[in-house]
Amino acid sequence: MAIREIRLKDDEILTKKCKVVKNFDEKLHILLDDMYETMKSKDGVGLAAPQVGILKRAVVIDVSDVTEEGGRIELINPEIVETSGEQTGSEGCLSVPGVFGEVTRPNKVTVKAQDRNGKWFKLTGEGLLARAICHEVEHLDGHLFLEHVTKFID
Repeated sequence: MAIREIRLKDDEILTKKCKVVKNFDEKLHILLDDMYETMKSKDGVGLAAPQVGILKRAVVIDVSDVTEEGGRIELINPEIVETSGEQTGSEGCLSVPGVFGEVTRPNKVTVKAQDRNGKWFKLTGEGLLARAICHEVEHLDGHLFLEHVTKFID
């Protein structure tokens, strides 16, 4: 595994829509492992492939250091299929270091995705996990959390 360079907010790659993953091979597994290690090295709770310069629909999330939910989650070709409730809280991004803002997101989110071997599954998360799913899936469509900030936090 390797720590990859995280692309920062002015990098054009972060504005592009990612391509569907079709090959569930060793190359994908290496990418996912590297993304997870990179995310953990920066104390993040989520990381999307474009943040490391890869335009593929792949996300890693782990909120277990912050909540009781989670552990390592990998979402390939994720699609949010249901949301409910609302939460407003502080959000940041590894591609926008040192910047935090208040963002409103759904409190409960169900996502349909594939695992690293291509098997489809559904996952429902609440609270921070729901926030992380929304945040990371938006990266895959070229969006940053800054688009949703209602006020910045010092």
